Amino acid sequence: MKFTSLFAAFAVAATLGQGAAAQEMSFFRIGTGGTAGTYYPIGGLIANAISNPPGSRACDDGGSCGVPGLVATAVASNGSVGNVNAINGGALEAGFSQSDVAYWAQTGTGLWEGQPAVEKLRLIANLYPESIHLVTRADAGIESVADLAGKRVSLDEPGSGTLVDAKIILEAYGLSEADVTAEYLKPDQAADRMRDGAMDAFFFVGGFPAGAIAELASQHDVKLVPIAGPEVDKLLETYNFFAVDNLPAGTYEGQDADVATISVGAQLVTSADQPEELIYGITQALYNENTQKLFAAGHAKGKQITLDSATAGAGIPFHPGAERFYREAGKLQ
Repeated sequence: MKFTSLFAAFAVAATLGQGAAAQEMSFFRIGTGGTAGTYYPIGGLIANAISNPPGSRACDDGGSCGVPGLVATAVASNGSVGNVNAINGGALEAGFSQSDVAYWAQTGTGLWEGQPAVEKLRLIANLYPESIHLVTRADAGIESVADLAGKRVSLDEPGSGTLVDAKIILEAYGLSEADVTAEYLKPDQAADRMRDGAMDAFFFVGGFPAGAIAELASQHDVKLVPIAGPEVDKLLETYNFFAVDNLPAGTYEGQDADVATISVGAQLVTSADQPEELIYGITQALYNENTQKLFAAGHAKGKQITLDSATAGAGIPFHPGAERFYREAGKLQ
């Protein structure tokens, strides 16, 4: 009796194994960022959501709603620029990038000036906004971007997307680097200088609340300056990777009202060489009802990964598979 049961168990296992082997398995590497940042945990959520290894439970039965046979992994990396280069070189199938960095790479402008454009870079989804913060000392007399003239302003370090964004914003208000006393520091270094009274303002691009700004605001009187008005309306017409954004009241200590700003998107990008059906299936899996619940429960930024924001601030062409999904969903005309 025992022998018969054991034989039957082996037979079932062998049958399942043959079924799994019959289903073709493929691997999909997603470049994220450093393990301490936001890209990495969000990348892990996405990898789990789009994976559906052979033998997995069906989506309707509480299993994976991903692409059949796909095994996706989130890979720690140096962030946007490294991910774009790795996608271009075939070392990654997809990756995270700020929308501005993706635009510059695909068009060979901005950070990519003088380098070959990554012409095959394509968008899968805009995930969540990374807000542009303009932080000033409360007593610096800075009420708008135009008031930065003659002030000590950190534009972030050379080679950063923030530096290029800051230059674009200054230009929109009729200023240039030459009109401010420009410094090129990381946000935490700029915050330290502000504590010492040696910095009037600094730019930061990232999700809110940002740790360095929250810590600074808890110790000193600082102010967030609006990035809004007709200058920004014109800027948005010129640079379609920017989107209107808002820093809600109470985001930082002493911030009593909403502050209008703009943002760049944290985006999931890939290569035009990836198969259309694969990217269609991945995009479909991202916005499955079950997946959306997992995103919302899995990370604070996961709640912002929704179909309504998926096509905002695109900047670069959509991959045909993603484009087909969004057209069917009524999100693209």
